[in-house]
Amino acid sequence: MNLRHTYFADFVALVFPELCQACTKSLYRNEEVICTDCLYKLPFTNFHLQADNVAAQSFWGRVPLEAVSAMLYFSKGSRVQNLLHQLKYKNRPEVGIYLGKMAAKRLLENPVFASANMIIPVPLHPQKQLKRGYNQSLCFAEGLAQKMLVPIENQNLLKITSTESQTKKSRISRYENMKEVFWLKNPDPLTGKHILLVDDILTTGATLEACCNVLRQVPGVKISIATIAVAD
Repeated sequence: MNLRHTYFADFVALVFPELCQACTKSLYRNEEVICTDCLYKLPFTNFHLQADNVAAQSFWGRVPLEAVSAMLYFSKGSRVQNLLHQLKYKNRPEVGIYLGKMAAKRLLENPVFASANMIIPVPLHPQKQLKRGYNQSLCFAEGLAQKMLVPIENQNLLKITSTESQTKKSRISRYENMKEVFWLKNPDPLTGKHILLVDDILTTGATLEACCNVLRQVPGVKISIATIAVAD
């Protein structure tokens, strides 16, 4: 049966090949989501081992954080852009889960990140989530949670105001766009927790800062941030 299953799987792969979500080449049998060549060429930041990395510096003087990391550098036309595009716009939530597992292995090398006891993904407004079908940040969180063995809380921090896309906005406009758009339903379960707040990409940090400002109202809360990528 195993041999038959292998032959059938090979036949299906030949007719309907699984493609690398970074370069669109066919995956080999032992590859998943991203081909070996792309994995080797991904621009890892190693920010999880650098307390004063540029992602962390972008929040200095704005919001107190325990640690900040972004796993990959993002640049236009890159493999990383392809991955995030597949995750956000092409109905490939498995990309986020896979990248979350990758990120978790790195974060666990740092005792600060390893001490987090709750993961909260940046929420989408219900209308946008309904349109997309899922929250890409929650997919990333699911991958992190599987490897870090930390629970996800995604029913407490809510986005209550639908905002325009941040993509083409200036830094100042992004901050204005994020004012009073998040709400914490019940602070009690978060009291005294070390929260790992996660999102897909860090650009100006306006969205993450807005979330932090709401979460910081919780007594004894500590916050760290992890994203898939940081804008280069």
